Amino acid sequence: MGVDAKVSAIRKGMLEFLLLKVIAADKVYVADILRQLGGTEFATPEGTLYPLLSKMRREGLLDYEWKESDAGPPRKYYQLTAKGRAQLRETSAYWEKISGTVKDLGRSPN
Repeated sequence: MGVDAKVSAIRKGMLEFLLLKVIAADKVYVADILRQLGGTEFATPEGTLYPLLSKMRREGLLDYEWKESDAGPPRKYYQLTAKGRAQLRETSAYWEKISGTVKDLGRSPN
């Protein structure tokens, strides 16, 4: 497996965590999510995002509500469920732990 494939696997694994973080901040429409991810190394096409949001909804991590739009048809706004907030807390704690480990590994002892 090449470096690109390994980085791709890491990126894919982190995307759900990042979606939880984005959606936790406020109810968001898919265009808002795409815009927030767009300026990062986690830029994601709609064709990847919609199936992942559907999977997360089936798992009970998020839900949505329809809201009228001034710019066209009603829009689906996503929000975290209690289960989604719990998973975000757990994943965030784990992320803090492993990011510290990654930073510390390989350093010369003082």
